[in-house]
Amino acid sequence: MTRPPVRTAPAGAVYFSLLGPLTARLDGHELPLGPRKQRLVLATLLSRPNTPVPVEVLTDAVWPDDPPRTARKNLQVYVSAARTLLGPAGHEGRDRVVHGCGGYLLRIAEGELDTLRFGSLARAGRAAAGRGDLAGAARLLREALDLWEGPPLNDLRDSAGVAEEAGRLEARCLTVYEDWAETEIELGRPAVAVDGLRDLVERHPLRERLRAAWMNSLHQSGRQAEALAVYDDYRQLMARELGLEPSPAMAALYRSMLGRGREARRPAPAREAVSPAAPPACTAAFTGRPGELRDLLEVLGCGEERVVVVSGPAGAGKSALALRAAHLLADRFPDGRVRVRMRREDGTARSRAEILAELGRLCGVAGNAASPGNAASPEGGAAGDRAATAALADAWQVWQAGHRALVVLDDVPDEASVRGLLSRSGKCSVLITARGQLAGLAPVHRIALPALADGEALELLGKLIGAGRLRADPGAALRIVRACGGLPLAVEVSGMRLAVLRHLPLAEYADRLDDPSAALDELVAGDVSVRHRIASGWQDLADGDRWVLGRLAGLAEGGGFTLDRAAEALGCGERAAIRAVESLIDAGAVTSPAGEVTAHAALYEVPRLLGLYAHEREGV
Repeated sequence: MTRPPVRTAPAGAVYFSLLGPLTARLDGHELPLGPRKQRLVLATLLSRPNTPVPVEVLTDAVWPDDPPRTARKNLQVYVSAARTLLGPAGHEGRDRVVHGCGGYLLRIAEGELDTLRFGSLARAGRAAAGRGDLAGAARLLREALDLWEGPPLNDLRDSAGVAEEAGRLEARCLTVYEDWAETEIELGRPAVAVDGLRDLVERHPLRERLRAAWMNSLHQSGRQAEALAVYDDYRQLMARELGLEPSPAMAALYRSMLGRGREARRPAPAREAVSPAAPPACTAAFTGRPGELRDLLEVLGCGEERVVVVSGPAGAGKSALALRAAHLLADRFPDGRVRVRMRREDGTARSRAEILAELGRLCGVAGNAASPGNAASPEGGAAGDRAATAALADAWQVWQAGHRALVVLDDVPDEASVRGLLSRSGKCSVLITARGQLAGLAPVHRIALPALADGEALELLGKLIGAGRLRADPGAALRIVRACGGLPLAVEVSGMRLAVLRHLPLAEYADRLDDPSAALDELVAGDVSVRHRIASGWQDLADGDRWVLGRLAGLAEGGGFTLDRAAEALGCGERAAIRAVESLIDAGAVTSPAGEVTAHAALYEVPRLLGLYAHEREGV
């Protein structure tokens, strides 16, 4: 990158740059930013402009391993120095840096910070491209890129917190560069992007979109041999470093260059496993489940037709695991990865006709009859709906036979909901998530999600409340995740709640969760309620299973129960107790040992929060 001309904010205002080394300029003159710790605080605040930055985040950026007892007082000194440097904000003379319950918030305008200006120009460029104004898009994107002076915050990357923010900023810059290069290629000006793309590919050799743009720019410039060599180098690198082949889209671009003239093409992205009906609960980054994720990737990535069932109680993280696997398997499914929710928002099952219609829309499948419920159905009424549904089902089977895609059927209520959707031939794979075991489906590969281990649950909690706060009282943090029963949803909700209630000591919140009469009341964050999700699972149970679960929940408080104790609590014989307990295991409401053990020797458990809910219902 060549350094662009010096930019200045409005007269008398300081202009900050993060897209390169951290700098501040006033009327064109660079300002001293003080010692390293002070610069780390300033960089962290500037990387999250106009957003509260928790004290723990600032502490971790400055003292990642062992903050001193005076850390908060030192931070106040560094923030005070930042206030002096920034001066008043706006005509009202308000403080630039204010402290509230969410942390420190730095007020700064677009014309005073390069990352804000960069984002504004990038959005304008993409909007111009969307309107078909490619020349305007190229100009605006290039203007944004002129702000990029090198690796962001490259003088402070020895701090893990700052390095993470710097990596995020660099990824944004790379994406805009790819947008710009592809726009220039479409405009017939590929040569202007060649050299910059080559430099960036050398720094980011596994970034496929960059390499595809470099190939295309070389090819469109008449340098076909070099373009083909770029692909061959990439193929060898992928095999050596990752044991993978280039994506089908990249391979298609290569084949088009072998057999065609200078036709600019972009690799077509595979459909993402995303749905607008996704639940709002999964707010944290994916955490834990390394064994289960590895199992999923091995089974689904082997290239054979597969059906996998991931089971576990409501809130166990089944959808998060399925989506994580789907994203990582993009290269194995060239015809896309699609996800369909099998229930409505109220938890009731969607009809087969609804599911088939959505699959048809996502995959471009059309039946030979009108859509179900359409008044134009030739046979009319219920018979017409049945005919339309049958036609969609046939069309769906035909599509699966001719494609290799991953279909995620999320939150399946029972076996009957999916039997007609599974591929009878072809190379499509189906990943099913369900609360129950769906024992009637065969042959399938099964993965049951247990509770998170303590370490995994603490990692998830730390991502939401900050590692510093977690380290301040590790004993209380451990009590919190154990009171959540290792249920990912409950740990997430605890973290979201504590992230807002920053004044609340972890020990006090742990006391609240330890209280059986109050725990479920505490596990609510905004519109996300653990009780609501557990209630949905409760409704799935048969009336008899609910009564049995209510009786067994009390036995589980001591760490589990045996078959003899279950028979005593249920007032029945051994054979009836076995059937009752195993029915709840099938429904995902009772857990059993992972290894083989006789029914009498096994120790069965009811997840803590489900047991608390069962007690509530027993008293209704």
